Amino acid sequence: MKEESQQRSVVTVSQLNREARVTIEQRFSQVWVTGELSNFARPRSGHWYFTLKDDNAQVRCAMFANRNMRVSMQPSDGQQVLIRGRVSLYENRGDFQIIVEQMEPAGEGALRQAFDALKLKLASEGLFATEHKQALPQQPETAVIVSSASGAAVHDVLAVWRRRYPRLRVTLIPTAVQGAEAEPQILAALAKAENLRPDVILLTRGGGSLEDLWCFNSESVARAIYALTTPVVSAIGHEIDVTIADFVADLRAPTPSAAAELMVPDANDLSDNVSALYRQLRNLTLNQLRHQNLLLHNTALQLVSPQTHIQQNWQRLDDTRRRLSAAANNSLRTLRSQLDKGEGRLRLQGPAPRLQLARQQLMAAKRLLHSRWQQTHNQYQTRLANLVRMLEGVSPLPTLGRGYAIVRSAEGRVIESADALNTGDRVTAQFSKGTVTALVEDVDPAASLQSGNLNPNE
Repeated sequence: MKEESQQRSVVTVSQLNREARVTIEQRFSQVWVTGELSNFARPRSGHWYFTLKDDNAQVRCAMFANRNMRVSMQPSDGQQVLIRGRVSLYENRGDFQIIVEQMEPAGEGALRQAFDALKLKLASEGLFATEHKQALPQQPETAVIVSSASGAAVHDVLAVWRRRYPRLRVTLIPTAVQGAEAEPQILAALAKAENLRPDVILLTRGGGSLEDLWCFNSESVARAIYALTTPVVSAIGHEIDVTIADFVADLRAPTPSAAAELMVPDANDLSDNVSALYRQLRNLTLNQLRHQNLLLHNTALQLVSPQTHIQQNWQRLDDTRRRLSAAANNSLRTLRSQLDKGEGRLRLQGPAPRLQLARQQLMAAKRLLHSRWQQTHNQYQTRLANLVRMLEGVSPLPTLGRGYAIVRSAEGRVIESADALNTGDRVTAQFSKGTVTALVEDVDPAASLQSGNLNPNE
């Protein structure tokens, strides 16, 4: 008896149920099961508990709130459904059960299989590849909506665009969005939209069952979207609804309203950008003026020779005037161009007060530029006049005008004394008007102006 008890492997009920649960979950990780709903219960926790049965058997099921919130149908007893989940065991009671992760009407099972097969096929051909996706224009001028004219999706989209970007020109191409006639109408609408050459195309409709949305899972529709040269935004159904068209489109939006916001900028943001640009240009202009003033000041400090200063300063004044004028004109032209563009973009949004303020600021900047230039010009005119007077004070020209001359040797050296010359030397005499070249016939070093008349004009 002792040996027999040692050979027994005794476990508790909890251990048995735990090992059974682990074994079952490892064997059946994911399963698809179809059957009839019964004993459906919705406790306050939000979880769903029900029985799935057929003619010969039944199995308990649980679907937790984080999963059942994504189910589009309203389940009730007697419905035929298709579920996906993992097989498990509720250890406390030893109940065999399925933890459900997905639920849909049983009739959608074949559609789901077709959806998965087409998705795999098109993905392998590269129709979903990221490198094929086109970027949306940042500020579109025109857009085409392909949708039902009576659907709520169109109204939601237009309401968002009127609020955010009223300048957008929109064309609606109505089409059926479910039923047998939907697929050919959608193909024709996409071709018509491409011919209109808009900046962007929106393909949209409201939510529905997998069967209702099936026209957007068509292979022909997917290939038509892929062939378009215009960027396409897809917003089909609710956030949990995903179609083949969503995978092929350049951008998928969870809802029609979200698509509308993604496709256009906010007009208020554009207005703020224009104001910021004006401030940037104004600061740039003022900094440039300060830099030019500093250059002018440094130039004035470097003056040495009055004659050289006069010659160079005229040139510098002209260059500075041209640079200041060019800088002011360029800044004003750029600012005026930006403001004109901003005015064109915001004309329909009525930003008249902001534009009027911008014009006032522009005129103020222009007056400031002109005042600074006039001030600088007057300062240089005054400096030049003073330098001319200084030059006249030290220049020999007034002396020459009284009848005196400057005598230079043949080498150009100024002759200050007769001792520096010899008979036969060639000299040049510079008068106030003209020069004379002469030969020295006689040299008298002893002669002086003191012995004669000091006024050469007498």
